[in-house]
Amino acid sequence: MDEIRIYPPKPDTVYFYATCLVDMFDPQAGLDGISLLEDMGINVVFVEKQTCCGQPAYSSGYDDEATSVALSQIALFPENWPVIVLSGSCGGMMHHHYRRLFKGHAKEAEVNRFCDRVFELTEFLVNVCRVKLEDKGNPTSVVMHTSCAARREMNVHKTAGALLDQLDNVEVRVQDYESECCGFGGTFAVRHPNISQAMVEDKTRNLNNTGAEHFVSADWGCMLNINGALDYQGKSMKGRHLASFLLERTRGK
Repeated sequence: MDEIRIYPPKPDTVYFYATCLVDMFDPQAGLDGISLLEDMGINVVFVEKQTCCGQPAYSSGYDDEATSVALSQIALFPENWPVIVLSGSCGGMMHHHYRRLFKGHAKEAEVNRFCDRVFELTEFLVNVCRVKLEDKGNPTSVVMHTSCAARREMNVHKTAGALLDQLDNVEVRVQDYESECCGFGGTFAVRHPNISQAMVEDKTRNLNNTGAEHFVSADWGCMLNINGALDYQGKSMKGRHLASFLLERTRGK
């Protein structure tokens, strides 16, 4: 999504938005994302009442329900601190689609100010913190998958790739048809299971064909789908959230 965004100076304090999938399936990735930010000298505030961003309702056409969810979430982050989101698709919902959802609404201006404070994690690390990572891990290879929404709406393929490129001991390998969907697409995988299965079979084959030791992604929705397919196929490759991989490399563990 084309956008000229003016990035603020590195802040002292941020809010952290873990997303519901990380909360349910991989809370360690949330803790690792917080640790990454804290390692950079940033105070991280996690609001425990946070839930879903409203994307499932919005994507399914339930605007009233999505509006209600969005307002409940926005109210949890009153201070003028950046809101760091651990998912490109959720970040896209909160940064871009909240604006569309509330266009002409009485709270439009308030919502737009909130949207301006939303950053996906890798975007924040690269463009706000301007991090220079020191790789303390052993030599390895990695392949990355970026969700369709994260790629289109938040340019995560660029910022996540920029972070991996800073790791001196990591060889980044590129899968064939890198930008193709994994077949998850939220409710798409439920409504069109056969098509979704064919798509994830293509995706897992392309990931495995790179021969990389690690597969990483900044979106747990895609990873949930891909990891499930890999497990069903009996493959040894397993995906990890990029936040966990980066923390491991920079701490040398």
